[in-house]
Amino acid sequence: MSEAIKQKRLLILDDDLAFRRTLELEFCERGYFVFSVANVVQARSALDNGNIFDFAILDLRLKSELSLEFLRELTAINSCCRAVVLTGYPSTATTVQAIKNGAVNYLLKPSSVELIEQALWLEDVGIEFNFDNSDAQSVTLARYEFELIEYVLSQCGGNITHAANRLGLHRQSLQRKIKKGAPK
Repeated sequence: MSEAIKQKRLLILDDDLAFRRTLELEFCERGYFVFSVANVVQARSALDNGNIFDFAILDLRLKSELSLEFLRELTAINSCCRAVVLTGYPSTATTVQAIKNGAVNYLLKPSSVELIEQALWLEDVGIEFNFDNSDAQSVTLARYEFELIEYVLSQCGGNITHAANRLGLHRQSLQRKIKKGAPK
């Protein structure tokens, strides 16, 4: 697959410097022209400067924001951009929102470079997310709470203050719940 790629433009948006650099090096070696950034402001700046991307790899959760709103902007500018969202915190809400906003795939972190590249090219990556409720004993109230938080946060464009208000929580309480992460 890599031989057929002639300078396809790839945007990498991830706040983890080591992971971002690894992706950058791997995809450069595979023939991609890579533009990598650490936050949404830098990514928007790249678009404002006229950059058009064929592909994008977006970390779902950045330090203080979600990349889902940027994904919507990116695919509105270039509907042909194939975007993959990576996350360590999968939920039904963010999966649905990522697909609605233009993602072609949604992968769990960590994922191999090979798997990410397959996902970019819309190949069947063999990943299945089991979010159904067929085994009600394994789905906890904490898991439902976390999915609701993710959903409301995505509806508020990643704004923690607005999401806390909508959920009836104090902002710091919501931040603690988010930092704690998804229940296992």
